[in-house]
Amino acid sequence: MKAILFKDVVNVGDADTLVNVSNGFARNYLFPNKLAGPATPKALAELGKRQAEKQKELEARRSEFEALAKQLSEIEVIIQADAGEEGKLFGSVTSQDIAIEAAKLIGSELDKKKIQLSEPIKYIGAHTVPVKIFKGISAELKVKVVAK
Repeated sequence: MKAILFKDVVNVGDADTLVNVSNGFARNYLFPNKLAGPATPKALAELGKRQAEKQKELEARRSEFEALAKQLSEIEVIIQADAGEEGKLFGSVTSQDIAIEAAKLIGSELDKKKIQLSEPIKYIGAHTVPVKIFKGISAELKVKVVAK
């Protein structure tokens, strides 16, 4: 049975998409919980309009994300931390620390989940940290860790 999802459903699909599910799943779970509706011709026409609006909004936001990526690539975040004689930190620099310092420099919030640290930074020095801003848009953020 073809159904149009109203909300994101795990392992089924995202909101405003046309999915093919079993009749029982649609009748017993999706429809009663208002997660989806049947794919009637009228509903399909409305879906097309919603998808067009969503695409237009995405294109508008894409330019904002590209500007943010350019801005992040141009700045250098300097983080002061306590360190030993050999340059090893007493603790570590996490994506949260980087997000806070970067937000001060760019003037807007940066979600720590977008910062792609494979593991926390534990040594003094210059590091390059990838930041995934949006699908297909990422930036390389320069982070310099210095001793206090």
